[in-house]
Amino acid sequence: MTEELQVPAGVDPTVPAPARMYDYFLGGHNNFLADRDVADQVREMIPEVIDAAWANRGFHQRAARWLAERGIRQFIDIGSGLPTVGNTHDVVQDVAPDARVVYVDHDPMVLAYSGQLLAGNPHATVVFADLRDPASVLGNPDLKALIDFAEPVGLMMTAVTHFVAPSADPWGLVARYVQVLASGSYLVLSQVTNDKTPPRSVRVAEEMYAKGTEQIYFRNKADIERFFDGLDMVSPDGTAAGVVHVGEWGADDPDLADSDGSRWLYCGVARCP
Repeated sequence: MTEELQVPAGVDPTVPAPARMYDYFLGGHNNFLADRDVADQVREMIPEVIDAAWANRGFHQRAARWLAERGIRQFIDIGSGLPTVGNTHDVVQDVAPDARVVYVDHDPMVLAYSGQLLAGNPHATVVFADLRDPASVLGNPDLKALIDFAEPVGLMMTAVTHFVAPSADPWGLVARYVQVLASGSYLVLSQVTNDKTPPRSVRVAEEMYAKGTEQIYFRNKADIERFFDGLDMVSPDGTAAGVVHVGEWGADDPDLADSDGSRWLYCGVARCP
C-alpha cells in the first residue's frame, strides 16, 4: 500500500502500528512510510527480526492446520493483523471448507482490508474489537453468529500478548477467554521473550515500538508458561509437550528451525480439559 491510496477512517498514517510493521516484515504492502521507517530501524539494529516474523507465522499456520486436522471446526484469531499469505481461514478451510473463522483486531486497517478479503466467504468474518476488552470481543454479534461456545474452539493468540502491559494483567485476560471455551478447545499462543536475548536488542525494540500505537513487553519463559496454567500442553508426535521456541513446534527439521529469529518468541499449544 502507498500513501496515494485511500487511508481507512480512524487510521493515522504518520504513527507506526504493530500490525502494519508486521505486514512489512513479512513482505506485505499494507503499510505506510512511518511503519516502514521504524521497521527499517528495527531491522538495522536487529537483523533477525525478519526471521522472527516468519518463524512466528509458520508456527501459527502449522498449529492452525494441526487443530483442523484433529476436528476443530471453529477458530477465533485474536490480534490477527493484516491479511497476508496463508491466513488462518486459508489454512483451516483447506482442511475443512466449512471451518469457521473470526478474526479480531482493533486496527482499522485490519478491518478494512480483511473485510475485503473475506467478502463472499460465509464462514469467515472480521470483528473490530480490542483483546483487552473481552466482553466486547466475546459479546460481538458477528462473532456469536459464527462461533458456538458449546463446541470446541481453536483460540489463536499469536504475537499479540506482548502488546498487553503488565498493568492490564495479560494472564487474567487470556484466562478470561479460555474460561468460556468448551472442553476439547485449544489455546495457541506465542510471545516475544527476553530470555537469552541481547539486552541492547530488547531496548532497541522497546524504544522503536514506543514510537507507535502500542508498546512491546518482553517476558521470560516462566511468565509465558503462565498463560497455559490449568491447560494440557500438546505437541505433534515426536516432540516434547511444553513451551518452546516458535520455529520448533511442529517443525519438520527441529535443528534447522532453531534459528536466531525463532529464539525471539516462545510458543505453545494447549488443550482445555
